[in-house]
Amino acid sequence: PKSVVCEAELSFTLEPSDVIAVQQQPLMLHCQVDGIPPITTQWRHNGLLIPQDQHHSTFINGSLLIAHFQKTKSDGSTDEGDYECMAQNSFGRVVSRRARIQAATMADFHVQPESVHAEESGVARFQCQIRGLPEPVISWEKDSHPVDTENDRYTLLPTGVLQITGLREEDSGKYCCVAHNSAGVKHSAEALLTVSGSLSSVYKEPTILVGPENLTLTVHQTAILECVATGYPRPIVSWSRLDGRPIGVEGIQVLGTGNLMISDVGVQHSGVYVCAANKPGTRVRRTAQGRLVVQAPAKFVQPPQSVSRPVGTTAIFTCQAQGEPEPQLTWLKNGQVLAPGGHVRLRNNNR
Repeated sequence: PKSVVCEAELSFTLEPSDVIAVQQQPLMLHCQVDGIPPITTQWRHNGLLIPQDQHHSTFINGSLLIAHFQKTKSDGSTDEGDYECMAQNSFGRVVSRRARIQAATMADFHVQPESVHAEESGVARFQCQIRGLPEPVISWEKDSHPVDTENDRYTLLPTGVLQITGLREEDSGKYCCVAHNSAGVKHSAEALLTVSGSLSSVYKEPTILVGPENLTLTVHQTAILECVATGYPRPIVSWSRLDGRPIGVEGIQVLGTGNLMISDVGVQHSGVYVCAANKPGTRVRRTAQGRLVVQAPAKFVQPPQSVSRPVGTTAIFTCQAQGEPEPQLTWLKNGQVLAPGGHVRLRNNNR
C-alpha cells in the first residue's frame, strides 16, 4: 500500500545548520530522520567518516557531539569545516545538507582610539575597529563605566565610532572601546578627552571635521555615511545627492546630529552623497562628499527558450541578465563554450 512506501522513504525532519563554535566548548550538531527502522546514522567531516572516539559521540537520535571544539588540535587537524549527516535503512540512504562550522575568533584592534583636545560646546570623535567572527559588538566606556547612551549628545555608530557633541567639561576623561562576541571580550587602549573652556559666543565658521567615506557594499547591507560638523552657532547638517535625485525616506535614518544610515541598500542607492554644514539662517556652508557603490549578484531576467526551426532557417536565442557590475554572458552548446564563427553570431554583448 501507498502508506508503506511513504514510510519506507527516508527523509530529514532536522538537518545540521551552520554554526560559529566556541573554542574548547562542547558542540552539538543535530540530525533527525523519518523512515522505517532500523536506521543507522553516520557523520562525515570534510568528506571523511567520523569515528566514534573520545572526541566524537553519535546519539541514538542522530545528533553528533564534539566534546571540546578545537580550531587547531595538537596533530595539526581542525574541527572546523563541512559536516554532513548520512542516514541509512534497508530501503536506501540519504545525505543531509552540508553544515559549515567555523571557530569564533577575535583579532586585536587594528584601529585604536586616539586622544582628543577640544573646546567646550565643540565636537569630539573616537574610533576603533576590530575583526572577529561573529562580527564583534562595540560599546564604549568612560573612566571604566559604560557611556550613557541615553544622553543624546553621545552617538554610537555601528562602525565603531563614538561622537560627542556640545562638549562640556564633565565629558573630559579616559575613553575605551569594548568589543565582545562569543569568542570573548577585548578592551582597546585608552584615549584621553580634554575639554577646555572657550569663548563659546564668538562666531566660528562651520567646519566639517569628518565627512562620508567612499563605500562599496552588496545589496541588503547597511550603509553608514558619517558627517561631523562644528562651528558657532552650531551648523545645521543636511544631505543631498550630487545628481539631484531625492534621497527618499524608506530605510533612511539620521543618527545623532548628521549621520545618514541607509538600511537594506539597493542598486538605486548608488551615487555620490553630499553632506552640507550650514550656518543657521545664512548661505554660508561647507560640504563633503562620498561615493556609495552598491553591487548586486548576477541573475537572469530572460533566459533562452527552446525553439524548433526548419533546416536552413535562422534560430535566435535571447538571454538577458542583470547585476552590478554588469554581468558577462557566455553561451554554451552541449556544455562547450560557443565561439562566434561560421553560421553562429553573437550580438549585443552576447545577448
